[in-house]
Amino acid sequence: MIGSASCWLIADSYFCYIVKNELILGLDIGSSSVRGALFDASVRMQPKTLVRNERSLTAIRDGGAEIDAEKAFHQVVSTIDAVLENSAKINGEIVGGASCTFWHSLMGIDKEGKPTTPVYGWADNRSRTFVDGLRNRFDETEIHNRTGARFHSSFWPAKLLWLRKTEPEIWARTDKWISFGDYVSHKLFGRLMTSVSIASGTGIFDIRKCEWDAERIKDLKIGLKQLPEISPNDNFETGLTGKWRKRWPRLAAVGWTLSIADGVANNIGSGCVDETNAALMIGTSGAMRVVYKGDPPKKIPSGLWCYRVDHDRVIVGGALSDGGGLYDWLKRNLRIEISDAAIGKEMGRRGADAHGLTFLPFLAGERSTGYNEFATGSIHGLTTVHDAIDILQAGMESVAFRFADIFGQLTSIFPDLTIVASGGALDASPVWKQIIADIIGRDIELSAATEASLHGAVLLALESTGKIVLTDKISAAKQKQISFHPECHSIYKAAKKRHQKYYESYNQTQ
Repeated sequence: MIGSASCWLIADSYFCYIVKNELILGLDIGSSSVRGALFDASVRMQPKTLVRNERSLTAIRDGGAEIDAEKAFHQVVSTIDAVLENSAKINGEIVGGASCTFWHSLMGIDKEGKPTTPVYGWADNRSRTFVDGLRNRFDETEIHNRTGARFHSSFWPAKLLWLRKTEPEIWARTDKWISFGDYVSHKLFGRLMTSVSIASGTGIFDIRKCEWDAERIKDLKIGLKQLPEISPNDNFETGLTGKWRKRWPRLAAVGWTLSIADGVANNIGSGCVDETNAALMIGTSGAMRVVYKGDPPKKIPSGLWCYRVDHDRVIVGGALSDGGGLYDWLKRNLRIEISDAAIGKEMGRRGADAHGLTFLPFLAGERSTGYNEFATGSIHGLTTVHDAIDILQAGMESVAFRFADIFGQLTSIFPDLTIVASGGALDASPVWKQIIADIIGRDIELSAATEASLHGAVLLALESTGKIVLTDKISAAKQKQISFHPECHSIYKAAKKRHQKYYESYNQTQ
């Protein structure tokens, strides 16, 4: 068990008696960085323990997005090393470990547990030519409603078909197909087991039964023994193998909960833990998600996905391939060298949709809401009167239009949603928050959480082991509110119709 705190939730107030100096090691194993820190039992990050190891998946011209599995694992090890070194003088006992890892990854291992493939990330779309075959052979609506995932190259079915066809030798050598988080657990704990959170993002998991989907496995010609065991409960804990206990004596007796998905952890850490709050996050990519206790929707809207947080909660939402990455790409290639604050000030001076451009933001392809594998970016209406700021503003507005579509489908299930925004791209560009509020026509609350995914992983670990009752009041504080401007919303309503016309026309020609 993690710690020995006694906690109660009384009349929406949180009271907790914490045994002094009990600490929890948290890890956020993302595709762009590995972060770690120590937290006390009330989930306060300990000073000077935060470690960030930046990295990126290798982009390949044919659509690949991958990272070497051993290199990625050693980055996790070096992060733990650094956290322990930074905390050597902190007086306290580490009593628990919690982690989150990036969703939708796929890799293979042989019978000795050695990688047979690199780690393929969600953005690896080399398998996209297999998606149409899946749609022609199967009822996508029925499978989407059962697994929570549309047919798309970000999920396992297309990737597995691609690997079986293009890499027969690798396919034959591979004993098991796993996520990167499963690989980390296997290396550290000597046991190949996955959480329902990680498994639910594969596209071959029955989100209603909380088990591998028998029909999907049969269709893909893989056996149940080729997949990791699914944890039967959420409070399953395990410990380090002897090798790692010797390397990290302070962690020798620590119980670790299984890794959850980083998107789940981000929601929890941002204070969005029930059906009244939608977490809007823009980092390199973007997402809008709702977490709640209960069963998956009877019918999942076609543009959304639905996965699991744990055995009791689900998470519903949509994801965009282009977010902060698009903003950075436009600034770099348009050679906009003024500060983000200056950019925002200039856009504010010009006003909503002042440029009249229509930007389709699919430079990295499309996920929600249309799941068009071959979507590309485009700009309509460009003339010699336009400048770099016009194009950048049109791009930022176009991302907000895509979020508005996701929000529209979410409110068909959850009518009274408050939007809570976070993410590095939004922190860097205050004007983007205002654009999103004006386009959606809703006030937006800003999350005060820092390192939301790290905090969320620790919070869920504490809850699963019975130490807290999770509510948005203890998950994260809200910072302030961005009020939408009705006059700008009216302008954007007309602009969105123009955006939608081009979007529908584009999809019809694909």
